[in-house]
Amino acid sequence: MTLGWAIVSVGRHADRRMAPAIRQAQDADLVAVYSRDRARAEEFARRHGARVAYDSLDDLLRDSRVDVVYIASPNHLHAPYAEMAATAEKHVLCEKPMALTVEDAVKMVQACRRHGVRLGVAFHLRHHPGHQEARRIVQGGALGTVALATAMWGVGQRGVVFPGPRTGREEWWDHPEMAGAGAMAAYGVHCVDLLRFLLREEVIEVAAVTDAHGSERPLEYLGVMALRFQGGTLGSAFCSRRIPDPRNDCHLYGSQGRLSVLDTLSMTLQGILEVTSRILTTSQTYQPPDDVGMYRRMVEAFERVVQHEEEPDASGVDGLRAVQVMVAYGESARTGRAVRIEPVEA
Repeated sequence: MTLGWAIVSVGRHADRRMAPAIRQAQDADLVAVYSRDRARAEEFARRHGARVAYDSLDDLLRDSRVDVVYIASPNHLHAPYAEMAATAEKHVLCEKPMALTVEDAVKMVQACRRHGVRLGVAFHLRHHPGHQEARRIVQGGALGTVALATAMWGVGQRGVVFPGPRTGREEWWDHPEMAGAGAMAAYGVHCVDLLRFLLREEVIEVAAVTDAHGSERPLEYLGVMALRFQGGTLGSAFCSRRIPDPRNDCHLYGSQGRLSVLDTLSMTLQGILEVTSRILTTSQTYQPPDDVGMYRRMVEAFERVVQHEEEPDASGVDGLRAVQVMVAYGESARTGRAVRIEPVEA
């Protein structure tokens, strides 16, 4: 069964990754796109072969050909747009962070459940085959008891100490009320979700330090998190826009060995999986690099969720847990104290 997709907000990420992914995916039809700027929506639709462009979200949601709405708007609009889509009985795949507050994340989960639609979050790293194999290895016990887990995603430009202000349609990223956080909202949530995915454990405590500096620099370019997981594993996550030569890797150290995924924290499907343990030693390289591969796999996985009424690989509850960590990260950075994360039901 072919599903009709709509893209809400036609920014750079939708243009470079998600629209091509939907076009390449099996059983996916890019029906509609939305932007408040009609000319921009029409140009995007022409470029990617969408059937229709809208400058009214209400009109898009009334289109009976649309089954799934992919929300790529500025972060503060995720919650209201998702609730509108759920009310229109459209399935929702939402960009991260799912919301800026725990309360809004809960409302999104509840709205989709109430209207009988699926809610997924675009944690594309879950769809890297190396990460999926790493999860199977960890859960199979090859590492024994995992004591330490680390992840890093950094970007930057050589010679630039602090990035300049964003301009144009990406300016919203520099406004706390729209973005919620800086490097954490862009990259850190992926690090946290990947560690949760590999360990199958929840984060229960966060301690954070950042380079944010009052009103002069309200959002961080560099953030460091110490994490405590419910099963006893300690973790760390590093996210930055100030590191031009990063090692965007994830490492797990257990009582029986270690596992590394090297250069896999990226928008491109690439990198190496390495395992050295008492019972397993292996290495797998993922090449050639594929700029759309993880996103295509994510689209196809969400289609299976809709078609077979399954739970998404990254569900609304997974998105909620990431929001809880992001909120705790912000509180810890402001207060200088570790923050416990209390259970929240949705």
